[in-house]
Amino acid sequence: MAKKNKTKPSFNQKVHYYLDNYLAKGSQALFLSLLFTFLSALAVFATLRMMFSFFMSEQPEWLANLWMAFLQLTAPGSMGRDTESPVVMKLAAVLAGFTGVVIFSTLIATLTTALNSAISNLKKGHSRVLEAEHTLIVGWSKRVTEILKELVEANESEDDPVVVIMSEKDKPWMDEYLRSNFKKRGNTRIVTRSGNPASPVSLAHVNAAEARSVIVLANCDDNATETQQVASDARGIKVVLALETTAPDAEFPIVTELFLERNRQVVLGMLPERVKVIDSEEILAKVMVQTSRTSGLSTVYSELLSFDGCEMYITDAKWNGITFGKSQFHFPDGVPIGIRRPTGEVQLRPSVDTVLEDGFELLIVAEDDSTIDFQEKPVVVPRELTIPNRRNEQKKEKMLMLGWSSKAPIIIAEHAEYVLEGSEIIIALYRPTEANRIEIAQLNDQIEALDIRLTEINPFDGEELKGLRPFEFDDIIILPQSLSSNGDAERIDSETIVVLLLLRSMRKQILADGGEITTKIVTEVLDSNNQGLIHQAGVNDFIISNRIVSMLFAQISEEPEIQKVYDDLFQEDGSEIYVKPVELYFDSFPQKVTFADVMALVQQRDEEVCIGVKIGDKAGNVDANFGIKLIPFKDVVYELVPGDALVVVAEDEQ
Repeated sequence: MAKKNKTKPSFNQKVHYYLDNYLAKGSQALFLSLLFTFLSALAVFATLRMMFSFFMSEQPEWLANLWMAFLQLTAPGSMGRDTESPVVMKLAAVLAGFTGVVIFSTLIATLTTALNSAISNLKKGHSRVLEAEHTLIVGWSKRVTEILKELVEANESEDDPVVVIMSEKDKPWMDEYLRSNFKKRGNTRIVTRSGNPASPVSLAHVNAAEARSVIVLANCDDNATETQQVASDARGIKVVLALETTAPDAEFPIVTELFLERNRQVVLGMLPERVKVIDSEEILAKVMVQTSRTSGLSTVYSELLSFDGCEMYITDAKWNGITFGKSQFHFPDGVPIGIRRPTGEVQLRPSVDTVLEDGFELLIVAEDDSTIDFQEKPVVVPRELTIPNRRNEQKKEKMLMLGWSSKAPIIIAEHAEYVLEGSEIIIALYRPTEANRIEIAQLNDQIEALDIRLTEINPFDGEELKGLRPFEFDDIIILPQSLSSNGDAERIDSETIVVLLLLRSMRKQILADGGEITTKIVTEVLDSNNQGLIHQAGVNDFIISNRIVSMLFAQISEEPEIQKVYDDLFQEDGSEIYVKPVELYFDSFPQKVTFADVMALVQQRDEEVCIGVKIGDKAGNVDANFGIKLIPFKDVVYELVPGDALVVVAEDEQ
């Protein structure tokens, strides 16, 4: 084997190599090098002055020459002190002055660079978070500002509340975004940090172990592609694992959003007691179905889910053996709607004769937890009224679904639970794909209660839309119109508004011709900024999907047990919230009653619980909350007439 030729490095190469390695250690190494150079130069020039003094037969003074060399190195203007000195002394002064300029110029540049780097690092949020008992938001999405809004409302009564946001985005970008888009922060401090959400090191950096609760955001929304959702779920699982690694003994709740059922089961299996998983598609689909059946329900849910208004709380007191039915009249503010037993089981709308034993807690709808005050004596005594034996009659129904999304199959399946067999759903799509045709055909085969059919129309063509006779349907649900929108919220909402305007025009014409319309129109709004436009377009109810899911995140992070309540409310089995016409509760009108009278009357009807009223004349008034008033004071008097309604927790809509 031939020997390799080895060329020995030169002295200069060795010096450059070792110097590069030394300086690679950072600004500290450069500073030490400059300090060493300065001290060496000081020693050299002090020695030169000593030598020149000696050769000029002067008595050399070491300290005086050292001081003069120091002055000329640090302040070149000090060279003027050698004006009357011999030439050699002037030469030494000039050399010292130039050397000092070079050294201190380099030192100033080094310090400036180091200072700029330090300021830049501070802006990037590299310092460790020292907060404790904070709400930690991991990740970034369009839900951030809505979640922050709810947390700010929830924290109004707290002392120095803190929300920490940690995502892969740059801290300066997050800070600027929040400054522009989220200004009303109340007493809540918001801290941002950049980092890898799935890294235990990054989570430790934001003190995740001492957090009060953690919200893990998805990387995309429910309108994203399947590939994007799979990637988002994978990241969410990694974040939960990293949280378990970072804080294995912590008890804070982890609220996360996962799109695939198998991934939800995996995460729940990992930390069943701590992880609360939100299936936004299923929740939104069920809310849309319930809202399509009960006009005004979207307003009720928006208020219940928000910290700005009425909320659900779990409260304890010394009940003294009172029954659940009577307990409703012992709170100045708030209406109990359920109980939580010592076993942890939450039951909505228990029997009015259920005795509240020691260890029982009440689930109550109230203005704020600070206003919940159980009184030993009733705050008001209701009148005894008689309720008529009247029910809503079920009939075969026709629904028109304009558009399609991943929520559509859930909406159809949920709708089938409410209607009589033989009801119809017409799905109107523009240029449906083969996959759409197959999926709709399979749904028709699987769901026996419904006749599901597909029709092809252009929803943006007024004549084609009119040909469907949309106002002959009981309900119209509007979903994204373009199958290629790819989650573009602004485009989807814009297309929805166009369809709504076409429907509004048809509605006006029918009413102008003396016709009657009972069709309810429900749509989903992706961007809450479009709420006003949607309302102006004449829709009965709309679901602001981003806001509803954000509200759920905030509420469950503050009170994890509330998820059990919403799981019950958002499904057909069990108790749900309905807005029922007053004609079901009274024989004659007008009826002048207090809210307490109404609460007692409603209890006679399958032990329902009344939590509010809806005044029909104000149903279109935004400023009057669309006529909805939840938990009014129990002595408030209402004069109810046909067209008004009661907001109740009941078993069914009949």
